[in-house]
Amino acid sequence: MSAVCVYCGSNSGRLPVYADRARAFGRALAGRGLELVYGGGRVGLMGTVADAVLADGGRAFGVIPRQLVEAEVAHSGLTELVVVETMHQRKTRMFERAQGFVALPGGFGTMEEIFEVLTWTQLGMHARPCAFLDVAGYYGHLEAMLDHMVAEGFLRAAQRANVWIGDDIDALLDWMQSYRVEPVSKWIVPPAAEQTQAG
Repeated sequence: MSAVCVYCGSNSGRLPVYADRARAFGRALAGRGLELVYGGGRVGLMGTVADAVLADGGRAFGVIPRQLVEAEVAHSGLTELVVVETMHQRKTRMFERAQGFVALPGGFGTMEEIFEVLTWTQLGMHARPCAFLDVAGYYGHLEAMLDHMVAEGFLRAAQRANVWIGDDIDALLDWMQSYRVEPVSKWIVPPAAEQTQAG
């Protein structure tokens, strides 16, 4: 793995710990020689993680729609910044560049982006690791919801097991770098035992 795509808020959130952990995550990427792939912004946690990567001598690759460049939120100091016309083009370029995907705390955009790549995993379209960095319990309710999806028969246990959620940055990156699980297709009929458990 040489590049990690990070989805996170264009705001910094209510608690200082969100920015602190974004900064720590950026430093960890740079320390391991992993390129940051992200949405190209200079604001919120997006700017924080990029600044941390760059400050520690790492590489930061950003992709941003022209509309947001014109709104003056593009980061001007990145290793490379690609300007595209649409959000779909942005997400495609980020996906093509990265070998793994991590969600830091964020809002609608963060959720939409990480769940899109999770859906692609479910459909067997890629076998790259997807993880959530749980800062100050931010993703605790989401973790419970994923488990609830399994319990209610809307998500297979093997697919849930492909998603890492936790607060330890080194453990997250270690898991991503050793990730070898093949995608479990949504359309493969599960074994009888799993059908019984889901039912």
